[in-house]
Amino acid sequence: MHEIQLRDAEAALSAVIDRACNSEPSIITRHGQPAAVVISFEEWQRLSRVPSFGRLLMAAPIEDGDIPARGEVAPREPDL
Repeated sequence: MHEIQLRDAEAALSAVIDRACNSEPSIITRHGQPAAVVISFEEWQRLSRVPSFGRLLMAAPIEDGDIPARGEVAPREPDL
């Protein structure tokens, strides 16, 4: 992965985009810290289709009785 400072990326934006289109992401840094990543549109589409864990759980075919009932246990006293 290519790392480039923000001011250099601004000056060479076309080259940064060309690298991303050739499957070579670029990390844009600001003040020496990673600030953004430039990836191709195709890679962004692929990554955006990955479902979150929460969505997978919500889509699970769970029926009544699949999950056992919770016991009626009183909460523990905190140790402070």
